[in-house]
Amino acid sequence: MTVAAPVSRAAPLRIRGAFRQSGIGWIFILPFVVLFVVFYLGPLLVGIGMSFTDMRSTDVTDPLGVNLVGVDNYLRLMNDGAMRQAALNTVVFVVTALPLTIGLGLASAVLLNSGIARLPAVFFRLGYYLPSITSIIGIAVAWKFLLEPEAGLVNRLLELVGLQGPNWLQDQSTALPSIIVMTAWRSFGFDMVVLLAALQTIPRELYEAAEVDGAGRWARFRSVTVPALRPVLLFCTVYSSVGFMQFLEEPLVMTRGGPLNSTLSASLAIFGQFGVGNYGYAGAAATVLFTVIVALAVLQLRLGRNR
Repeated sequence: MTVAAPVSRAAPLRIRGAFRQSGIGWIFILPFVVLFVVFYLGPLLVGIGMSFTDMRSTDVTDPLGVNLVGVDNYLRLMNDGAMRQAALNTVVFVVTALPLTIGLGLASAVLLNSGIARLPAVFFRLGYYLPSITSIIGIAVAWKFLLEPEAGLVNRLLELVGLQGPNWLQDQSTALPSIIVMTAWRSFGFDMVVLLAALQTIPRELYEAAEVDGAGRWARFRSVTVPALRPVLLFCTVYSSVGFMQFLEEPLVMTRGGPLNSTLSASLAIFGQFGVGNYGYAGAAATVLFTVIVALAVLQLRLGRNR
């Protein structure tokens, strides 16, 4: 004779408890979800859909005047010399500014963590971090005045040592490097704060063991510090590269994309197309930029995790 196993009443209670906890969690994140859908996901989907049309500013009040053009806008991007130049400038900007920013942040964090600074460390942390939270428009305007060819402070200092400074923002060979230097100066403070916090979590015993084994300062940095900081360096790399891919305010304020499109960025080119009412074409360019940014972030995360 088979005796039926008693039905447990604990399982339904656990399920109801899990649903209750999940419901409470959704209540807390609901404001973010609503804002994300309304102000980010919704416009993103509208922009992607708009990229397959010929919508212009004159068609806003006449939806029937908008036609589907398929991938014509994307094909037009490939033949647009200004867009290709903007894409190249963006790549150069990211490839140059990213290692410069992270390198400065790491170097300053290591120096502050070693106690080499005679003044209180909080003074340097605050001074380095302040530019990263200051309005980029204000910083760009200040640097534009500093780099003025005649009245700018930079060229005045060069004159004191007998050097003739160039027209930094109106020369094709110096305009983009000037913006890169300004961006690295403004941004490395954030990386410094994050890396300094991570450095202070590395156990001192690891350095002592490496020193006992005969490792010098550089060897300890290479074999102890860098491996311990790898997750934080990955975060800084992804965070900074995503921001740098979208750089807009710097060339907009300092050079307007000139001279001869030498500082025209992808975001600035898209901004210009929206400004003249080419909504469909600008939507296609924005969709390509968004796809490249997502692909770059995913690639960096994959490579970082594999290492």
